[in-house]
Amino acid sequence: MAPRSPAPAAKTRRRIIEATSSLLTEGGPEALSTRAICAAAGVQPPTIYRLFGDKQGLIDAVAAHGMELYLAGRPEPDPDADPVEALRLGWDEHVGFGLANAALYTVVFGTPRASRPSLAARTTVAPLAARIHNIAQAGRLRVSEHLAVRLVFASGCGTVLTLLATPEDEPDLTLSKAAREAVIAAITVDKPRPIRPGVESAAIALRALLDETDALTTEESALLRAWLNRIAHAG
Repeated sequence: MAPRSPAPAAKTRRRIIEATSSLLTEGGPEALSTRAICAAAGVQPPTIYRLFGDKQGLIDAVAAHGMELYLAGRPEPDPDADPVEALRLGWDEHVGFGLANAALYTVVFGTPRASRPSLAARTTVAPLAARIHNIAQAGRLRVSEHLAVRLVFASGCGTVLTLLATPEDEPDLTLSKAAREAVIAAITVDKPRPIRPGVESAAIALRALLDETDALTTEESALLRAWLNRIAHAG
C-alpha cells in the first residue's frame, strides 16, 4: 500500500513554515511581516491564525522546525569517548550552528520570555542534559546536574549572542574557547575522586547511577537520593 500523502492542512502548514524559514534566513526577524509571509506562502492571514494561533505561534513553529533539523543532523557522541570531551565538542557544535544560522538562533535564544522558554530552546536542553549526566556517571561532575546544565546552557547562549553582536566578518572564537573552558573547569573535576575532598563528586556520580539498579524499593531509592543530594551540596 502506498503511503498516505499529508492532509491538506498539514501540507499548507509545512508550506507556510518553509516560506517563513526562507524569509527569516534571507532577511532576518524584521522580514517576518504577516503580509510578507502570506505572499511567500500563497495564503491569507486567517490561515496563519487558524493553523498557528497567531504570528508568534508561527515563529515558534519555524524555530522548532529549524532546531529539529539541526539536532537530526547532529552526530551522536561516542559512548566510549571522554564525557568531558563530548561536552566540549557539543559546545563547539552549538556555537558553530549559532554563527551559521544567526537569524534563527536570535529568534530561538535572543528574545527574553516571561514564561517558560520556547519549545525550540527546550529541545536543545535534552542532548546537553544527557552529556552532563554522562559526566556525572563518570564521577567527574563538581556540581549538581541541574546546575551544570543551566550554567552550560546560559554560558553557551550568551557566548553565541555576544559573537553575533560583534561587528566582525570573521568572529574571534577566542571568546568561545575561553568561556567553554571556564565553564568546564567550574563544573567538572579532572578525574574521579571517590574519597575526600571529592566526596561530593562521588555522591553526584552515585545519584546519577541510581536508576540503573532495582536493588532498592521506591521508598529506599528516594531516601538514598535525598541523602546523596545533601552530601552533593555540602561543599
